[in-house]
Amino acid sequence: MSDLSATRRLIRAKTFAPEDEVLECLSRFLPDDDARKRIEENAASVVEHLRKDAKPALMEVFLAEYGLNTDEGVALMCLAEALLRVPDAGTMDTLIEDKIAPSDWGKHLGVAHSPLVNASTWALFLTGKVLDTDASVASVLRTAIKRMGEPVIRKAVRRAMKEMGRQFVLGETIQSAMARAAEREARGNSYSYDMLGEAARTDADARRYMAAYADAIAAMAGAEGQDIRNRPGISIKLSALFERYERLQRARVMEVLVPRVKALAQQAANANIGLNIDAEEADRLDLSLDVIEAVLSDPALAGWDGFGVVVQAYGKRASAVIDWLSQLSLHHDRRIMVRLVKGAYWDTEIKQAQTLGHASYPVFTRKAATDASYIACAHQLAGMVDHIYPQFATHNAHTVAAIIDMNIAPQAYEFQRLHGMGEALHDHLSVSYGTKTRIYAPVGAHRDLLAYLVRRLLENGANSSFVNQIVDEARPVCEVVADPIAALGAQAIKLPQPAEIFAPRVNSDGFDWSDPDACAALEAQLASIDTKAWVTTQAVGSIRKTVKSPGRNDSVGTAYWATAQEASEAVASVTMWTADPTTRAETLHHAADLYEAERVNLTSLLMREAGKTLIDCINEVREAVDFLRYYASFADATSGVGTVTCISPWNFPLAIFTGQIAAALAAGNGVLAKPAEQTSLIADYAVALLIKAGVPSECLRLVAGDGAVVGPVLTGTPGVNAVAFTGSTATAQRINRTMAATLAPGTPFIAETGGQNAMIVDSTALLEQAVRDIIASAFQSAGQRCSALRMLYVQEDIAPALIQMLTGAMDALVVGDATDFATDVGPIIDAAAKARIDAHIAASVILHQGPAGGPNHVPPTLLRVNGINDLAEEVFGPVCHIATFAACDLPRVISDINGSGYGLTFGLHSRIDSRVEEISQQVHAGNIYVNRNQIGAVVGSQPFGGYGLS
Repeated sequence: MSDLSATRRLIRAKTFAPEDEVLECLSRFLPDDDARKRIEENAASVVEHLRKDAKPALMEVFLAEYGLNTDEGVALMCLAEALLRVPDAGTMDTLIEDKIAPSDWGKHLGVAHSPLVNASTWALFLTGKVLDTDASVASVLRTAIKRMGEPVIRKAVRRAMKEMGRQFVLGETIQSAMARAAEREARGNSYSYDMLGEAARTDADARRYMAAYADAIAAMAGAEGQDIRNRPGISIKLSALFERYERLQRARVMEVLVPRVKALAQQAANANIGLNIDAEEADRLDLSLDVIEAVLSDPALAGWDGFGVVVQAYGKRASAVIDWLSQLSLHHDRRIMVRLVKGAYWDTEIKQAQTLGHASYPVFTRKAATDASYIACAHQLAGMVDHIYPQFATHNAHTVAAIIDMNIAPQAYEFQRLHGMGEALHDHLSVSYGTKTRIYAPVGAHRDLLAYLVRRLLENGANSSFVNQIVDEARPVCEVVADPIAALGAQAIKLPQPAEIFAPRVNSDGFDWSDPDACAALEAQLASIDTKAWVTTQAVGSIRKTVKSPGRNDSVGTAYWATAQEASEAVASVTMWTADPTTRAETLHHAADLYEAERVNLTSLLMREAGKTLIDCINEVREAVDFLRYYASFADATSGVGTVTCISPWNFPLAIFTGQIAAALAAGNGVLAKPAEQTSLIADYAVALLIKAGVPSECLRLVAGDGAVVGPVLTGTPGVNAVAFTGSTATAQRINRTMAATLAPGTPFIAETGGQNAMIVDSTALLEQAVRDIIASAFQSAGQRCSALRMLYVQEDIAPALIQMLTGAMDALVVGDATDFATDVGPIIDAAAKARIDAHIAASVILHQGPAGGPNHVPPTLLRVNGINDLAEEVFGPVCHIATFAACDLPRVISDINGSGYGLTFGLHSRIDSRVEEISQQVHAGNIYVNRNQIGAVVGSQPFGGYGLS
């Protein structure tokens, strides 16, 4: 097992390795110059044959006409993604009009070579004309369109979307799919069935997917033939079989998911069919390998050659994963299948790496690099056919020509293609070279097609896609089959690294919590810290206070709090930072570097003093670093006003505390920093780092203490020239009155307070996505964010299904000790805050509550209300209120939200662009989030601020 362990370490090391370095390692598997020339020539002859003699499949023609480089192609993708799941006619009509009317369908009339595509174009063209009827048309005609046109249009477009789905979906049931597959099977093709569905959100989802897989395997058991290579198979998604398929939930994954996969594998072995584990997002790869190893090592599977794994060639780790699978196969003496694909989540991987501040990308950034990686991995597999059965999934003529050139015995491998694509290419390979083809075929209801369909359209509708290029006879053959290895030499990496996306400002360093080695190292470091030894050193104060952890019964450290007299002395003694702007900027940059170097200590304090979970801790340190670097870029010689009091909250005791101070210091002010009483140790540590970076101690004074004692001094003593505050609306109002009574007229007061933040989910929303974002918005950080979701409005047509999924997802949350990396919902900050939340819940209609946690926790809670007008004040905890609305009542809902007087964040889940635009203009909120969660604004990328009481 030592080789397996060493290769796993290599896989992890390659996750974010430099792209050119990875390609250099792959070069030993790439063909030489003579072979490359031969491959290109053979690929060209294949394309010429296909263009001359073969009839392209319907979806190939369709994608060529409506590629993603056209507005119409994007409109169709959006329509296909949403239409079939919309239950109500009114919203369906609005969605159709939103996607169809603005586009120019006329330019596509008669262009395609397929009668069905042309007929669809005519329907879309006429539909668009009807929907785009000029406002001057007589009201009688408008009424006629309303009475007769919309139902007809709706039916026609739904039919068109179902027909599109039929091109991608083999059958709505496994029985109908197998019946439809019989024709191709008679011609020598075999099938791998993929039961449509995405990641499970609830235990009920996972059990439903489990049953669907089991039923499909049972149906395939009676298929003809004995050779497993010619019999049907099934592809399964691990994320569909367990709702918390995440690295930080590894213990639960191994306890719950592994037995489920073993059961399916045993069933497949008994049925003598293949079972492939599909590849998913890069951050799940390491966990997938844990599951794969646990399943394949089961003695009950001995003698079965049908266990398969999908490897994505666009991943930098692909080659190392193949080596590991080879070692695993030999170690257990099990022949396994490896399906090699290009990869399906490229845009997600790029965005995720940027958002999380990773060192690099886990995938190649150039298509030529992915194509070269595929060829290299295929060459690896060609040398392993004694214990690996390669399955080459591709529609690309150059790629297949490269594989054919490897001279693998035809019975030792197979090609694979997607149902509805690549038929002519694969038929040609079978006739010319005797190769076998397996067809990857989705099975399920058309309304479940959406996520799969979008991935296929993104893959095959792009300009660079071979499927798109093969039918475009204006595209020279030499371009279609161009050697990707040669292209690499002429193609520099253009995509900026994650650290560079805010250039010239450096993005903050992230943490890869999908890496078990990194997590283990961090856990060990955190365990070695004696937090009880923390004691304030920078504070102006003399009163010793014991600081308790909100989630535990022990103390964190000792703080020194100021008296009113000491606070007054601090006001008198603080001075402006008169250093030149360059020095101030360099000092803040140095402080940012120190914050990153001290991330472990800061994380420990955030966990113990503020009760924050790992992900929240990492995100908060990153946000503080971003604030320091962001404000450093604004340092100038003229903007200082004098002495600025910065009063920060306990819910972001490092990020907001640092952000306020950094802004004031960058301008050359002197700063009086007053942290929340609950989190003074974190503030002390931050101030120590700022002073260590070079901020003069006389320019930055930490005044920790009771807000009722020192607050009036810091906000009402003449000589204070500005106040920055984040906290409750009531406290902000008290500060405002104090300043008005004692400070010079016009003294700036910058306040960001709480909110009754709302989200609207209409019937076009994807429930899985909406539920994911509701969970994060309402319950991450135990709901203790000013931006958290408080009021959820759901269109009544989808409310029962959404509530069922939402409550199931709430049950899957882990409520517990913040120092446990698996915890999703940590403790409430103190007993008084918990008592207020408990009292509100007790006086409300409880729709559902998640796991209880311990005595310092409030369970994730869903409360039934009529609307936002029922909420008298903000409930600062893991509590979400829900109301339903009729589609026609949307204007009233917007009016009620605006009438609340708050306006910090607002969320909207809708696929109707015109509705998004209209609501965005109407809602009085500083931050509007569309089809994502409504927390976690990024410094310098998503400006943050509110209206009214916020």
